[in-house]
Parts: sequence; C-alpha cells; structure tokens
Amino acid sequence: MSDALHFRTLAGLSRGLADGEFSSVELTAHYLERIDSMNPSLNAFRLPTPERAMAAAEAADKLQARGQTRGPLHGLPYAAKDLYDVAGLPTSAGARILENAVAAADCHTVAQLGRAGMVLLGKTNTVQFAYGGVGVNHDHGMPRNPWHDAPHAPGGSSSGSGVAVSAGLAPMALGTDTGGSVRIPASLCGISGLKTTVGRVSRAGVYPLSWSLDSVGPLARSVEDTALVYEAISGHDANDDSTIGQTPQRVMQALDGDIRGLRVAFAETAFWEDADPEVAALVRASADSFDALGATVTSTAFASAGGALALNPGGLIIAAEAYTLNRDLIDNHFAELDPATANRVIKGRDVSAVDYLTNIRAWQQLRAQAMLEMRDIDVLVCPATMIPSLPEAVVDADPAAYGRFNLEYLRNTSIGNILGLCGLSVPCGFTSKGLPAGMMIYAKPFDEITALRAGHAYQQATDWHLHTPSTKSA
Repeated sequence: MSDALHFRTLAGLSRGLADGEFSSVELTAHYLERIDSMNPSLNAFRLPTPERAMAAAEAADKLQARGQTRGPLHGLPYAAKDLYDVAGLPTSAGARILENAVAAADCHTVAQLGRAGMVLLGKTNTVQFAYGGVGVNHDHGMPRNPWHDAPHAPGGSSSGSGVAVSAGLAPMALGTDTGGSVRIPASLCGISGLKTTVGRVSRAGVYPLSWSLDSVGPLARSVEDTALVYEAISGHDANDDSTIGQTPQRVMQALDGDIRGLRVAFAETAFWEDADPEVAALVRASADSFDALGATVTSTAFASAGGALALNPGGLIIAAEAYTLNRDLIDNHFAELDPATANRVIKGRDVSAVDYLTNIRAWQQLRAQAMLEMRDIDVLVCPATMIPSLPEAVVDADPAAYGRFNLEYLRNTSIGNILGLCGLSVPCGFTSKGLPAGMMIYAKPFDEITALRAGHAYQQATDWHLHTPSTKSA
C-alpha cells in the first residue's frame, strides 16, 4: 500500500476500497500502525481501540464481498473526540476524575456512523470539559501540532481530533464546537472543519458544555469529506429536542455546482482587529480565487460581530451553563480538576439569573440584526483564527498568558456561535514559519449547503488542503 495512503481524503479512500485497491482491514491496520508509532509523540489519541476497529473492518469487508456496502463511508476509519459516548468505553471529557465513566450505549452520532459502515479507531484527547480554545490539558497533556517539531498549540477543544487528521492518524475525526472548538484546531492544523447550526446534528450522548451553543461537527482533510460525514449524521433525533423537525440534509448532489453569482462578503472590523498580518494577508488573498470562480466579492462592516463580542463578557453564558452541568465536580472535586478549565467554569457560579436571562434575550435580538445584515449576502469571509499556532511554552507560560491566548484563539469563532451561524474553516496558506492559516466561511443558520459549496469550490481552485506536515512525527 502507498506510503501516502494516510493522507488521502475520505472520498479518495472510498474510491480505493470500491476499486479493490485495498480492503477495510488493510486500511484500518495501516492507520492503527501509524497510531501505535506516532501517538506517543503527538498525543492525539486518548484511547485507541485496535481490537474493536479490526472487528468492524472485517465486518465491513464481509458486507462488501456480498455487495452490501452501506454507502460512500463504508469501511472507512475515523476517530471520535473523548466527549462522545461509545458503548463499553469511558467518556473522560478530558478529566482524570472521569476516566472510569464507562458509557452504556453509543451516542447518536457514533451510532449513525456505525450504520454508515465506518470503523472507529479510538477516542481523541480534548481540553477538559471541552472548555478552551488553545488545546491545553494538564490532566492528559496537550496534543502536539504536527506542523512543527517543537510543541505548538493544536487549538481546542477538539485538539486530538485536529492533530489526528492533520498527521494522518485518521482521515476524519469528530469534534464539537461551542465557541470554536472544531474550527480552531482545523485552522491551526491545516485541515477543514465544519461547525454545524445548533439543531442540525444531535448532541445526545455527547458530554455537554453549553446547551445553548454546543454543536457537533467533523474535521477532515477536505470540505468534500466534511460534507460526506455531515450528510450521514444530520437530522432528527428524539433524544435531542433541538433537532425537532430536522431531516437529513442532502448536500453531496449540490456540492459540485459552480458558484457564479454567489455573494461573498469579507466581514470587516472586529474580525480583523489585531490579527496577525500574515494570516490577514493570506485570507484576503482568497478574494482572487472567489472572483475567478465567478462569485460577487464585496466587503461589509457587519456590525453584529462587534455586538456579539460586547454581549459575551468573559463568556458569561457558557460559564453559567458549564457550571450548572458540572456543578458536582466543581463544588466537590475542584482541586482534582485542571485549573486551566476549573478556574473558568467556577466563574459561572456567580452569574445571576438576571444577567443570564438578559444576555440570552440580547443574543436573540442580535441574531435578528445579523440576519438583516446578511439579507443580500450568501457567505461571510474572515480569518478563522486571528493568530497562527504558537509554542506551548508561550501559550501556557502562566495563567495570565493562557487567558490572553485563549481569548485570541476564540475571538473570531465565538462570534459565529453567539450569532447562531454555521461556519467552515478551510486552509488558505502558510505563514513564513510554515504554520497553517485558516479562512472562515460563515453562512446563515441552517444553510450549511452554501458554506460547503463555497468551501469546496475554493478547494477545487487551490491546493492548500493538499499540503501535509513534514515534521519528524508526520
């Protein structure tokens, strides 16, 4: 098998399986070997599951031999962030204290991917309780961004998932996004990541951080791959009332259409303030690609972005909901938790009901304003993260440094969560230090198709998503 097999897209691997180039067992074994060899350095996986994976791959091959494939994801490996319940495995949510919390059943999303024929390689590391944009975890260690030989921030909270895909340890990994936790690691690790609209994909069986903002989404090598997974997992689930009335969204048939006439607006002001100049220039350069594709490219002040930042003082809503959901652990086991997370969650204890409800109501009004500002716009473009990956020694030098960089990584992504938008991060170039930069494509709520069409068209016209890490560990 090709040495570069692990850097193929899901779509490419699916063709290889269909053509008999390799079997699911061979493909799964290839990824498991890479995990065994490279994970000690990268720390992407919290819990590899080789026996389970090989059994699932064997079952997939037997079905394929009988001509009973379950679709384009059949027999393809993936990983799941350690927030997702998998029957018989612990869901630690990045916390040592929860390492023996064994799940009784698969969560909805894992079950859906099982029905699609996918093969689970294991569970990836995460920031504790999924509460942080840098990727720091003092309980289980911070996964290492494979684009640098020295330890660099992978982005959080889906840190292990981002590293696993970027380094070729899995072709796709599930993440969650409450303030940017899919898009930040996608941006810093040079891959694609989709933040779905709350209500598009069930959160049932996924360790919660904020019932108002939590969303489920994939990280993968290409936009096409994220679309394949999104199509398989979207839709109604009786165990998550946010999905009431939703049906699986069929995106693949619309993905390859041209984007002539698509209204692309660069969202100015708040998104660009204090942004790294190299990152800003790389994102700005995408305008030429969209223009060549026939899109109508403009700029907009998009005042709602600044409004969203003003209405999120200290992450008030997330902190209040995170404390409510983790009250027993915070009140009774505070000293056993990662201070990088616990010190943020405990602030939610002091949020008054009046402040919480006032902010929630203000968010609703601001979301209506954002829709008015986007009435003549199909997608907004801005930097996914305002700065590239930085050394671990810098971002976690002390609590003050961590607090500063955490806010910087979360700034542009959290705006989309507050406004209820769906969003996509795609690689758009590299800094002079060889670190990836991510472009954010925002679309209106429940309009994932448009964001995916724009991102896929951009990737058809560029090759940034085809670049792979060349460090010693990748």
